[in-house]
Amino acid sequence: MLILSAAWLIILGQQTGKLVILHTNDIHSKLRGFAPETEYSPLETGNDATVGGFSRMASIIAAVKAEAGENILVLDAGDFLMGTLFHHFEPEDGFQLRLMKQMGYDAISIGNHEFDDGPETLASIIESGNSKGLIPPIILSNAVFSEKDGRDDRLFALVNSGTIRNELIIEKPSLGLKIGIFALMGIDAAEVAPAAEPVQFEKQVKVARRMVKKLKGEGCNMIICLSHSGLRMNEKGSMEGEDYRLASKVKGIDLIISGHTHTRLEEPLVVNGIPIVQTGSYGENIGKMVFSVESGKVARESFSLLRVDDSVQGDPGTEALIEERMKMIDDELLQSLGFSYNQIVTEAPFRLVCDEYGDLEASNLGPLVADAIHSYVNRHSPAGSDISIVAAGVIRQSITAGHQSVPDIFRVMSLGAGKDGVPGYPLSRVYVTGRELKNIVEILLIAWKSSPSNYIYYSGLEVWHDPSKGMLRKVTSIEIVRPDGMRESVDFSKDNPRLYSISANSYILEFVGIIKSMSFGLINVVPKDAAGTPITDFGKAVINFAAEENGYSEGKEWIALIEYLSLMPDRNGNGIPEIDEYYRVPPPRVMSVPK
Repeated sequence: MLILSAAWLIILGQQTGKLVILHTNDIHSKLRGFAPETEYSPLETGNDATVGGFSRMASIIAAVKAEAGENILVLDAGDFLMGTLFHHFEPEDGFQLRLMKQMGYDAISIGNHEFDDGPETLASIIESGNSKGLIPPIILSNAVFSEKDGRDDRLFALVNSGTIRNELIIEKPSLGLKIGIFALMGIDAAEVAPAAEPVQFEKQVKVARRMVKKLKGEGCNMIICLSHSGLRMNEKGSMEGEDYRLASKVKGIDLIISGHTHTRLEEPLVVNGIPIVQTGSYGENIGKMVFSVESGKVARESFSLLRVDDSVQGDPGTEALIEERMKMIDDELLQSLGFSYNQIVTEAPFRLVCDEYGDLEASNLGPLVADAIHSYVNRHSPAGSDISIVAAGVIRQSITAGHQSVPDIFRVMSLGAGKDGVPGYPLSRVYVTGRELKNIVEILLIAWKSSPSNYIYYSGLEVWHDPSKGMLRKVTSIEIVRPDGMRESVDFSKDNPRLYSISANSYILEFVGIIKSMSFGLINVVPKDAAGTPITDFGKAVINFAAEENGYSEGKEWIALIEYLSLMPDRNGNGIPEIDEYYRVPPPRVMSVPK
């Protein structure tokens, strides 16, 4: 039985007021507004159409804090890192964590993209941020660490030291509130975080019930869950997803701040009496939830999304720190690659989109990225590539109309890292038989329906399929399309020894090796090298673009995209290449056979 102190009983009996909660999710290191970034002018208002940016966010947080006083919380529901050039130097000094603390964040949770470079790198980011200043409390309640595999030891040490917490309790005595906060990594988020190994994650419902009971036992009269799990609209126009199920199965939570799916909710989704909120992504909005408080009990009063746009004058101190960071990126990274931060790469006369939760088949950005990879590999590697592929899940941002700078293009393909100190997954190449190629395409035609991030865009290949046929019998023909326009039909027969090369980033090509599990054991694909020897270490599939000079150089998707765009013609004579009209509505590469 819970026994409260006399002081708390007096407070609960006397205090009424309001609690304001500001929240964000899936910021993805978007420290500056977008897009295009060259138009972003945060210290002035009324002169650009960009959205987001930390200096504008800092101003909004400061203004709401000035009004609410001490009765405010500022929280983030994960994926605060990874997505721009800013994340590259985070392991050295944890700059963004320190900046978020300075902006006023009271707590943040960990999402799948914080694990993009593995537990060791995440530990480095947190350790270095902690060593150089204050960082917000970090919460993750359902992580399970390995007792045998040492790759997560440094991260586990941060849990033992209390730097990463299972829970956080914040008291607001003037309101008579003791607020318990816990945080969850969702099932889908965990599945798309393979680099998190050996860290595993318990199922949300079990952990949530345990945390609610524990926090109530510690005297908390308000409980908030930061859940990097998500919601999305189904085909019937209703919301569904892991956070919907969480709210329907767990009692005692007063608010779920959701993340992961980049869903913008104009109003809270109330499930089982529990409000669920999510702001979209990239700092375009800050959520503002207001609770009325009376005698230690909370009730929802209002909710709004605060738009982070050109109507907000940014905080000069925050922007000055960000501009110092931009110079560091220029001096220590981009110049060595022959680029500069504000360099204009191309002009987009129209918008190019790849929306993981939208109409993937109608994307014009996916084919552009696939063609850029194909062009780069065939221009710079003597062995070239028959086919190049890219998955929707690694295309991180659309291209809006206007002048596109280096950071704008980097944000499109911003994930991963290789061994050369340059951000981005390295380009890799494997070889498969014609029959294996058909089986890969068969699986990829259906795999994306359960996981949209697996939707594939092709270059150098055209597929015809019959959707009415059964599993593994849909593909009727495949043609390789050479850069010179020549075509070659792929022979699917078992006796065809011909090997076909597939290029993609190293992360995507790993999926080629798990086709057996994706097909429930029905088919098996053995990725090979050019000589036909099976590949067991995908690190050996990385293309060395400097092999002929006895050096080592990785190719990156974002660099391939910059090169491909720079090769396009300048049609309006302003000295800037324009994205070709072909990509306004590119023809499909996967087509249904006529009925």
